[in-house]
Amino acid sequence: MPMTLEQYANSLDARDLIWPAPPEPRAAKARPHLVRMPEVRAVMWSLYGTLLNISGGQLLLEHPQKFVMEIALDKTVQEFKMWGSMTRKPGQPAEYLGELYRRVIADLRMAPSPKEKHPEILAERIWEEIVKKLQKKDYKFDAVAYGPLGEFSQKIAYFFHASLQGTACQSGAGSAVEFVHASGLKQGLLADAQCFSFVQLQRGLTAQRCAVLGDLLFPRSLRTLSCEVGSQKPSERLFKHALAQLATLGIQPAQVLHVGSRLMLDLAPAKKLGMRTALFAGDKESLQATREEIKDPATRPDALMTELMQITEIVGN
Repeated sequence: MPMTLEQYANSLDARDLIWPAPPEPRAAKARPHLVRMPEVRAVMWSLYGTLLNISGGQLLLEHPQKFVMEIALDKTVQEFKMWGSMTRKPGQPAEYLGELYRRVIADLRMAPSPKEKHPEILAERIWEEIVKKLQKKDYKFDAVAYGPLGEFSQKIAYFFHASLQGTACQSGAGSAVEFVHASGLKQGLLADAQCFSFVQLQRGLTAQRCAVLGDLLFPRSLRTLSCEVGSQKPSERLFKHALAQLATLGIQPAQVLHVGSRLMLDLAPAKKLGMRTALFAGDKESLQATREEIKDPATRPDALMTELMQITEIVGN
């Protein structure tokens, strides 16, 4: 039976591989504004920059630093033995793969997206298209170990992005989500994400010795991820999908708290739809909010957190 994505990620731990480290969080110039919200029955977290610390502050499909991108591409070529099926042009393997990668992304960005101004590009779809091109030159992979093309492409995407950007849970993330769970509140994700993002989150929580994991912390029905909905923030479609799932539990928008680090992308759309909002300003790298936006009544968050464990002063008994 092929490895699951999580099993594949775990298998890499047994090897002597070098990964980029997540950055050390840098405190932003902010003071907490904590407001008790007894009406909240569900907490919906953003992922990158909020629960997950990531180099660059957000998940990137393409890294702005050329040498970082080339290192990740070269490692991917070597890991999945792609060089034998590439055209023998002058230059390094990373250059050839990078050209393919950029071309596929450009094609996906040009693809029609009816009624959606903010479509999500799927990381595994990029690699699926690349593998199809390589297969025309007799590229083969071990389907017994990796699974069919779709599952294999997810594993390439995981490896490539792990080589591109280091991730780890933000300080206090495990304790914060365990508190919400223990309080009896509903808890989920409302986030820009890729097929491997939940695996990254689980691994980060495990590293923090979080006692409760997976579906117990974040039920499948309460994980609204851009890679599955097909829309990324600030698309209202993503937020309305989350609210529809919560509505089946009898939870109204005013009873939902959304926590995120990007005011205009995470919180403003949530506020517009009637949700309560909390800005996480504990990491300068990922914080996206100006003083003007924080003060504007149309976008002002209900609370401002400089530490994730400050959630204990906002929700719960």
